[in-house]
Amino acid sequence: MIRGYVIAESIRPGSTLKGIPMTLTKVSRKAQLNASADQPRIWTLIEFETTAKAARLANALAALLDDKPSVWYSDFNDGDEKFVVFPKRVFRYRRGDALARRKAQSYAQSLGVPQLDWME
Repeated sequence: MIRGYVIAESIRPGSTLKGIPMTLTKVSRKAQLNASADQPRIWTLIEFETTAKAARLANALAALLDDKPSVWYSDFNDGDEKFVVFPKRVFRYRRGDALARRKAQSYAQSLGVPQLDWME
């Protein structure tokens, strides 16, 4: 079972996520004190569970995420694997692999992503 979330404000306008069965587990709003200047100060977190294949979910999210005016990411775990998803790009690595995590973080920094705090 995959448990994850996507920030509603990160979804590209006009895009749709379909064909991946999910159970909505929680929707919450959070003030973000460290949001970048071009991000909203309040984010809506959509938490879900799914039995979908992790790679399929990651690719669907990569097609869903917006990259303007700022770049967003989503992340989730599938057992011992970590998926960090950016618009049109997915990083997949074994949880705890510091080198692979740094590669994903370096990519995020190159895009100007202000937060690199995904959990292992």
